[in-house]
Amino acid sequence: MTQPNLLFVFVDQMRGQAMGFLGEEPVRTPSLDRFASEGLVLDSVSATYPVCSPYRAMLMTGKYPHANRVISNCTSRTAPYGVELQEDDRCWSDILKENDYSLGYIGKWHLDSPQEPYIDCYNNRGETKWNEWCPPHRRHGFDFWYSYGTYDHHDRPMYWRTDAARDEFHFVDQWGPEHEADLAIDYLRNEGGTYRDPAEPFGLVVSMNPPHMPYDRVPERYVERYADLSDDELCTRPDIPPAETKWGDYYRANIRNYLAMITGIDEQFGRILEALEDAGLAEETIVVFTSDHGNCLGIHEKISKNNHYEESVRVPFIIRWPGEIHHRRDDLLLSAPDIYPTLMDLMGLAEAIPDTVEGCSCAGVFRGDEGARPTSQLYIWVDPERPAEGRRGLRTHWYTMMVEREGGEEHVTLHDNQADPYQLENIAPDSPALVASLSEQLNRWLRKTNDPWLSAAP
Repeated sequence: MTQPNLLFVFVDQMRGQAMGFLGEEPVRTPSLDRFASEGLVLDSVSATYPVCSPYRAMLMTGKYPHANRVISNCTSRTAPYGVELQEDDRCWSDILKENDYSLGYIGKWHLDSPQEPYIDCYNNRGETKWNEWCPPHRRHGFDFWYSYGTYDHHDRPMYWRTDAARDEFHFVDQWGPEHEADLAIDYLRNEGGTYRDPAEPFGLVVSMNPPHMPYDRVPERYVERYADLSDDELCTRPDIPPAETKWGDYYRANIRNYLAMITGIDEQFGRILEALEDAGLAEETIVVFTSDHGNCLGIHEKISKNNHYEESVRVPFIIRWPGEIHHRRDDLLLSAPDIYPTLMDLMGLAEAIPDTVEGCSCAGVFRGDEGARPTSQLYIWVDPERPAEGRRGLRTHWYTMMVEREGGEEHVTLHDNQADPYQLENIAPDSPALVASLSEQLNRWLRKTNDPWLSAAP
């Protein structure tokens, strides 16, 4: 089999419900709707730890947070705890590089700890520093590099080029996703072999920051596409807090721009797909579209992500590989660490997957074969200062259970996702037997991932 190319596009903070063809949100995504009709749509993919850096580390390493050490976002606050992608981890990109792939990374990285003297940019001027350059020896095989750590001025983004030194970043007066799509298109066209070796297969990651906050940094042309919808038409979910409440007003103030950002991303993704087709590469390229986590936007009185609710933990996931993966929808319980081994297995590189990878390959299921299917997904949130506390949880096709531990006390939340899909009711107090059963499953996950939670149980 000829080695397939890989085009992996993922965005930041797009919840899994926000695709037009699902009919769950008043969002307009014609490119994704068309893409979904050509590939495998997974409806139950979990971010596992719905925050930027932990998801990205699980994606790259196939390990859960306590194994890859990214137990929180990479910031100056977490730097003393070694919270960053480890140089000696064997990422899937390392495997592709060793198998003669040309590799490119465009957009947000957010896997390096900020170091003094801090990069002079707006999100490094507060008490907590966020942004950092990734030196070449930490790029895990990516030879074309056009990236940044984390930077949220979407309409004037900053980047480091492949050969740029730490102090040689630059700014661009263009909406980030559009600029990154332009560059991805150039990479795919590869005129004159400028971006990659045309004789080698390629792996390209395009990591777009929107629809991450701030939500007002979106081109007006996308906001205008929602001008015909009233606030009431944009707020049809029963779990949206009512108007004239803190979080109800927050939702109403931001939902139009949030959906507009998704429409903008959809348009840029469509441009990339068109360029792939025009370059004659579509048939031999695996294309993935997903997100690092979702966004509550005030639902459940949560400002965005970093919680167990469906709006936060469930992410979009669509994969297309013509002739190899047939169009359908599937409720496979795929988790973030499973993406690495699944892709490597699909690409014929299963034997190169290191034993340290904790995720499981679902390549057989992707191809439509009978295969092992996970029966649950782990949810995790960790405070680096108190790693045995925080939140741990379990998500199945039927239930979501979350246990919060603080100061030696534990509080359990349990939702019946079939009877109560918007998770409005906590049934834990009336369901002790079910809580006990799900707790046994959760403990198996925690043992598998060597979580210090178990050793500190009250």
